[in-house]
Amino acid sequence: MSDQPSSAAEARARVTGLARAARICMLTTTALDGRQVSRPMGLQEAEFDGELWFFAYADSAKVRQIRVNPEVNVAFSDQKHNAWVSISGTATEGFDRARAEQLWNPLLKAWFPDGLDTSGLTLIKVHASSAEYWDSPNSTVVNLLDYARAAVTGRPPTAGENHEVTY
Repeated sequence: MSDQPSSAAEARARVTGLARAARICMLTTTALDGRQVSRPMGLQEAEFDGELWFFAYADSAKVRQIRVNPEVNVAFSDQKHNAWVSISGTATEGFDRARAEQLWNPLLKAWFPDGLDTSGLTLIKVHASSAEYWDSPNSTVVNLLDYARAAVTGRPPTAGENHEVTY
């Protein structure tokens, strides 16, 4: 994954692929006292088209925080492929039964025991405004050797590809 994208569409496709591969992310919201708060979330929509979807409880702190300040960040880390994605956007909350049925995965019953009929179940939709990704084509061992060489020589390591994307 080291080729620079030649178009915005290719860069967005790269973000989609990296987010899909990671699937688990950290959703960062702003607490009522101004602190940034991050928590792990499971991405429910693998086909990223500029919107990310998550299930949550309507009375959760993250949903209350989104209602006050909808600006969020969603960060993915795929350590297996040495890739990271940071997506900034605006979140909204609301339950849409048809969308929930499309997104539902039986594994979610661990958190929502009554499935789609779980009391207080809602959806969080994050509409992306921008994304940035870092993608290293090398294995972890090669990257560690590169970092060690950089420490000895004083020259920065070849960290891989970094690209910004707007939506």
